[in-house]
Amino acid sequence: MTKIMSTDSRDGGRATPFSHRLCLAPMLDWTDRWFRYLVRSISRRTLLYTEMVTTGALLHGDRARHLDFFEEEHPVALQLGGSEPEALARCAALGEEWGYDEINLNLGCPSDRVQSGRFGACLMADPGLVAECITAMRESTHLPVTAKHRIGIDHRDSYAELAHFVETLAGAGCRTFIVHARKAWLQGLSPKKNREVPPLRYELVYRLKSDFPHLEIVINGGILNLEQAEAQLQRVDGVMMGRAVYHDPWLLAEADRRLFGESWHPGTPHQVVRRLLPLVERECRRGVPLKRIARHLLGLFHGRPGAKRWRRHLSQHAHRPEAGPEVLEQALALVPETTPGGKNHPED
Repeated sequence: MTKIMSTDSRDGGRATPFSHRLCLAPMLDWTDRWFRYLVRSISRRTLLYTEMVTTGALLHGDRARHLDFFEEEHPVALQLGGSEPEALARCAALGEEWGYDEINLNLGCPSDRVQSGRFGACLMADPGLVAECITAMRESTHLPVTAKHRIGIDHRDSYAELAHFVETLAGAGCRTFIVHARKAWLQGLSPKKNREVPPLRYELVYRLKSDFPHLEIVINGGILNLEQAEAQLQRVDGVMMGRAVYHDPWLLAEADRRLFGESWHPGTPHQVVRRLLPLVERECRRGVPLKRIARHLLGLFHGRPGAKRWRRHLSQHAHRPEAGPEVLEQALALVPETTPGGKNHPED
């Protein structure tokens, strides 16, 4: 794959060609290459993150399955899960070899499976080990190495502990921190509940930016639209959005104009789908079932006339073994086309 230039995370001397001003969150089973391609078709500037990939999966499994991505996805970051510095270093080097633009370390996932592997949010209890991991990763790649973490875990949720964690990682050379503004309960709450039950505490993230002005602080958690993103950007350097984008990808249609000051616009959802058709045809020809791609398109017409008909047609036909791009064309014919930038209307 062709690489694009990115900041050398060790010297800090070169300008980055991409920005963390708006990021797509890594979401297990959701942010695969086909959904990322859809988002890139709607926003050219949003920084995309892969699903978390564990070091074991990369070092002992099918690397291409986990690492392959479409060239059009740039800028795209690889998120790793692990706690062994040497293994993380080897995987960071693989990420650079594969053509990614950034390597991110997952320090926020609270699932039991992740904890049993001693990575994710539980690593916030051991900032020294995380610093060793960051150091090893930075020594193995010229790509930026960033961290995504919570504001705390269990009863270790004071601002002093959070600040110490960030300061320790910064000492190892990490310069970009993506902070989910909720703490994680490692026992008693499911990953889903950990995204909903612990209260959002944006003020702690704002305080981090105030106390560490030289670091890049990106806020994550509960940000549902561009209006909220713009408000957050008054206090921090960047915003990461996740499930809101997955369920309504078109909310990013104005992102490049509003958040980056660019004139480009994706047009209409119809035009986006038509641009996707050649890719869908190629993927189906190489054996990818249409349903793996179409499931990411269900929310594309969210809130617009014909959205229910669109979802129904895809749900009824995309799972068939012989299904191909014609299913998308048929579904598209059921949805009235709007003008670029047109307002949403009630679904029918």
